[in-house]
Amino acid sequence: MTLVSPGIQMQGFLPFDQKTRPNETALKTLAAKLRLDILTMIFEAQSGHPGSSFSCVEILLSLWFAQMRHRPDNPDWADRDRFVMSKGHGAPALYAVLMQAGYIPWEELHTLRQVHSNLQGHPASKYLNGIDVSTGSLGQGLSCAVGMALGLRLDKRPSRVYALLGDGECQEGNVWEAVMSAAHHRVNRLTAIIDRNRLQIDGSTEKIKALGELAPKFQAFGWNVLEVPGHDYTALFDALDKADAWAESSDKPTVIIANTTKGCGVSFMENQAGWHGKAPNKEQFEQAMTELDATYKALLASS
Repeated sequence: MTLVSPGIQMQGFLPFDQKTRPNETALKTLAAKLRLDILTMIFEAQSGHPGSSFSCVEILLSLWFAQMRHRPDNPDWADRDRFVMSKGHGAPALYAVLMQAGYIPWEELHTLRQVHSNLQGHPASKYLNGIDVSTGSLGQGLSCAVGMALGLRLDKRPSRVYALLGDGECQEGNVWEAVMSAAHHRVNRLTAIIDRNRLQIDGSTEKIKALGELAPKFQAFGWNVLEVPGHDYTALFDALDKADAWAESSDKPTVIIANTTKGCGVSFMENQAGWHGKAPNKEQFEQAMTELDATYKALLASS
């Protein structure tokens, strides 16, 4: 499959209805291009969450381009894997991925958060294919994912369910109710991924309401647990493979704690809570685009 977006042509991606592992250099190049798209969307809208979007790009690409079985030409395919973007404020990253995968027309890139746009500030299933549940109210996505996985089990579908949560979101009590429910009902075909960038809108997660070590918490609640560097494709693929194996051999759900960097890819945004939900001004936009474009072109030249 050849995927084409403005300014990029990626070769070698196989059909998404099979679990495939694209060339890692191609994925790194695509991640760099997606960060350009994400920043363009947020700058033109003068609204959005660049830090939160940049931290989860590799996670989303690993799922949509290397793990999940889905069909852009048949988005309602009954046996597709499901994805819940529980950290709905990272929507620009998801939109950029869905554009590259063929779910959203490229001309919509410049419509983020506009009146009547399909690209709402948070994912809305009413408007877009590839989005199975609307999200944005933090703490609710994992509950939706548990319910979806139980429904698919009743329908005897082979589908897997994946949910991406923010770490600040894990301060919500509803998350831990869903964690208990998933373990109690033995929802083994569910994988949660925590975007553990350790920052939220008001600062450090540990200063706002300390999460501590998440791995032993999930283990105590009856989950299989993995912890990986969240921008490393090899580590992400290994973790997803283990989650797959556990889905067949274990009666527990799995969580992958992905240690990431808020604002990854732009020097002045990295590890800065202030860029959780703020659009850049023109000068900041140009500086960030220069950095991202240099990374993209270097990777493109090496691929």
